[in-house]
Amino acid sequence: MLAELAAIYDFCGKDPENDTGKMVISSENEQAARKCFTLLKKTFNMNKNCPADGASDSSKGAILPVIIDDPDMAGRVRSALKVTLDTMRSCCKRAYIRGAFLAAGSVSDPEKSYHFEIVCQQMRQAHFLAELLKSFEIEAKITDRKKHYVLYIKDGTNIAMALNVMGAHVALMDFENTRILKDMRNMVNRKVNCETANIGKTVTAAQRQIDEIAKLTDSALYETLSPELKEMADLRVANPDMTLTELGKLCCPPIGKSGVNHRLRKLSQMAGGLSKGGEL
Repeated sequence: MLAELAAIYDFCGKDPENDTGKMVISSENEQAARKCFTLLKKTFNMNKNCPADGASDSSKGAILPVIIDDPDMAGRVRSALKVTLDTMRSCCKRAYIRGAFLAAGSVSDPEKSYHFEIVCQQMRQAHFLAELLKSFEIEAKITDRKKHYVLYIKDGTNIAMALNVMGAHVALMDFENTRILKDMRNMVNRKVNCETANIGKTVTAAQRQIDEIAKLTDSALYETLSPELKEMADLRVANPDMTLTELGKLCCPPIGKSGVNHRLRKLSQMAGGLSKGGEL
């Protein structure tokens, strides 16, 4: 609980310039403010009401402050919230990441893109979070955006791992369900596009073969064709939408795809010779 509260204070806390004895944690995120109050009550037995409980304070865009007026209590809290990477246990690391995400993080709609980020005021915050995530084998990158530093993850698997580390299991299930459906749609689209392209190539090749056979049919060379080539020419013209394998099954006796391809290529060569005015 102290680790999670330390993260919220690190990302949302500030010391008033006119009164350094006070401790202020402010956020536009109602959930972050409520969580902060809950953690203060459990860890320091502080009994105050969250400002988000007032209807006027919980409007969109409102700043929800958590103020500790007592300088002694504020000092106690500050001292207790000092955390270091070396002294944090695994559960504390998870809690700190969760608190940082609650205070300044977001995940984009997985239907559109995979993007997890936590906005940091200082570079040390981004590096500290990156080290925490790395301890769970999650790779995160850091970039600067205007006056802030952003730790981000764009890989769907790593985002799922980060949600699991933070204990956001319901969000993780929703994310994974969306990701599975999205991957399935993409796989189906790729398969359909591939099959469409193959059909297009088959139709184009068949039409070219039929045109070449028509040239042979209009010439005296057609009658000199071997029975096998004549059979193949007639089958191709009669079945323009069939694949080579299907044409081979209609031959007597049936032949394989390579045999059909060999006969059609020979017909094509003969038609090419006619186009060039040569003799075969």
